[in-house]
Amino acid sequence: MSTTYRLGVLEGDGIGPEIVPSAVEIATTAGQAAGVAVDWITLPLGAGAIDSHGTPVPDETRAALAELDGWFLGPHDSVSYPEPHRSALNPSGTLRKHFRLFANIRPAKSFPGARAVCENADLVIVRENTEGFYADRNTFAGTGEFMPTPDTAIAMGIITREATERVARVAFDLARSRRKKLTIVHKANVLKLTTGLFRTVCQEVAAEYPDVTVDDFHIDAMTVHLVRRAQDFDVIVTENMMGDILSDLAGEISGSLGTAPSINASADRAMAQASHGSAPDIAGRDIANPVAMILSGAMLFEWLAARHEDPALARTARIVEAGVAAAIAAGTSTRDLGGSATTTGFTAAVVEAIKAGAGQD
Repeated sequence: MSTTYRLGVLEGDGIGPEIVPSAVEIATTAGQAAGVAVDWITLPLGAGAIDSHGTPVPDETRAALAELDGWFLGPHDSVSYPEPHRSALNPSGTLRKHFRLFANIRPAKSFPGARAVCENADLVIVRENTEGFYADRNTFAGTGEFMPTPDTAIAMGIITREATERVARVAFDLARSRRKKLTIVHKANVLKLTTGLFRTVCQEVAAEYPDVTVDDFHIDAMTVHLVRRAQDFDVIVTENMMGDILSDLAGEISGSLGTAPSINASADRAMAQASHGSAPDIAGRDIANPVAMILSGAMLFEWLAARHEDPALARTARIVEAGVAAAIAAGTSTRDLGGSATTTGFTAAVVEAIKAGAGQD
């Protein structure tokens, strides 16, 4: 008997109410083709939740998510929220922190039609998600930033052995399943104790994976290497802020942030979240590129497949990916990829490709 998986839907702000339903529709179509049943649970989050619940992340949303197998998270536009919400931790950070989603996994893979800078890039950045040099992730209460005087601002950057070990193992496991190459990114020549500890702990974990080739680079050098030879890298592991910056760069190199997916995961739950922002300037115009959100959904199904040992979930992910590739190869893409398709038009093209058999055995 097949299992019904319960997944949350949080549309968020800006283009979220356009791209998240697109990803849900395509995931549902792919799931039907693979024999996977999904019960979608829509929950309030973002500016709409401020209006209805007085907060961008209502307690009822967190409670509901704790009972689900995973969820799709749309982008947020927290800079436009009224105070005090604008100055608080944003909805994505709030959920990552609350559920201790310590690994942010961001692939950057070129595919035809995306006008990639590097046409054969295929790498994954594994970003530690709970501490590092994003101060708002480092404390139980407060933001990790403070001002002892009006003219002095201080931020805490924290690296711990425990957090580094667990994200390193995620990265090494991923490298072992791919091309068996892992790169550690740090700034140990200047941040000797903090990122020095990150590098050291990753190197210690490497001893458990003798089949994986390991190297390391300073963050500034790594930006150059990605631009010049992105195709040479497989899995990259780094701390929070450096991973955020590198993954945006890698997304652009491989085609567009509009095609850059990600998931945020712990050992027992995960959320799908596109790497890009809410793009309020094009919200409501039906021109947003939903590919990153769609492929983030596919990543969530892959993660669920491993957790539940359910090959039908992995097949769902493959069908989603094949449907996107087939639609783009057939000449259907949104404006940012050089096409003229609307969000709904591209979604329909992917659904049609899946129904025509894209990715199906």
